Amino acid sequence: MDQIKGIFAASMSIFNENLTLNSNKTIIHAENLINQGCHGVAIFGSTGQAQLIPISEKINLLNELSTSKYKDKYLIGSGLNSLGETINLMRISNSLGFNKFLIMPPAYYKYGDKEAINFYSKIIEKIPEAKIILYNFEKLCGYKFSIECVEELVKKFPKQIVGVKDSSYNLYENLKIENFSVLPGSELKLLKGLELGCSGIITATCNATASLARKVYDDFFAKKEQKYNEKLCNVRKVFDQFNLISALHSFFINENEIYENILPPLSLLNSSDRKKLFEDLKELNFNLKETKAA
Repeated sequence: MDQIKGIFAASMSIFNENLTLNSNKTIIHAENLINQGCHGVAIFGSTGQAQLIPISEKINLLNELSTSKYKDKYLIGSGLNSLGETINLMRISNSLGFNKFLIMPPAYYKYGDKEAINFYSKIIEKIPEAKIILYNFEKLCGYKFSIECVEELVKKFPKQIVGVKDSSYNLYENLKIENFSVLPGSELKLLKGLELGCSGIITATCNATASLARKVYDDFFAKKEQKYNEKLCNVRKVFDQFNLISALHSFFINENEIYENILPPLSLLNSSDRKKLFEDLKELNFNLKETKAA
């Protein structure tokens, strides 16, 4: 198994006016991100509103995704609290040829490292073929992986636990495991992470910054002067002023009105916040045209 590394977008989900998932447009959006420079994309992450999408619609998308020309570049999330439903969705994904997963531990309930290890152990018992990237995001699920927990999981399941997306940022500076992918969840951590030996990033705003982030990544390994990192970070800081899902959908409305559709209880930015988003991005000379500059 090659190490998972590079620029990954936590891809957006696209919805019809009646709020059902538009599989075709969601896949086109994901494929466009790869065309713009992403090494891959995560489907059904938190940015894709996975926790709010019915399982039946997820399965329909996975069936269509299995015919994508970029099939080997997808990480499949679950967005599910239920252990059984997570296993079932992963089993279906595996039957369609997907074996790389981004899995967050359950939200709402309080637990520690021992219980997190047990959760992933149960998954791997049922799907030993899975390659799992742990999703470390205490803000969303209420649990934060410790270095010791990750080390124990990798020791127990070296073939299955292959990486971590670190959106809590307590791991990426100090977690050192051979042939293990560490991917911070923000462009702000990309260059520093690479300098520390991280593998890349998985981020929401790579829906907009794919080409810029790829330039920073490539220039790092080519040992070129970093001409794009400052702008990349500044664009991320603009989006960070708002709920990222709301800001991204509001940003892409200028490309296609279908991005107006967002699942409750989420919403688009209000008019004043949307105005500020576009004014701040304009000051950086960043717009939709630049998102497509692969």
